[in-house]
Amino acid sequence: MYTTAWCPYCIRARHLLKHKGVEFEDLRIEGRMDLRAEMEARSGRTSVPQIFIGELHVGGYDDMAALEHAGKLDALLAGEQP
Repeated sequence: MYTTAWCPYCIRARHLLKHKGVEFEDLRIEGRMDLRAEMEARSGRTSVPQIFIGELHVGGYDDMAALEHAGKLDALLAGEQP
């Protein structure tokens, strides 16, 4: 997950994943032009967070929250294909 320390949506995404007991890599892009460029190349987006489950681009926090609300997030986190 590509994030910044201060972004409220990044904080929400971290909280949701921690609440679910999921280990994740938190790639902080502030001051890291290399990581920002990598994020933009992988996701096609410039905003944070950009969340990936494995190689699947989930999107931002709102996208991940929608998956959770629809009952689909746990399956993705378990490695099941959408």
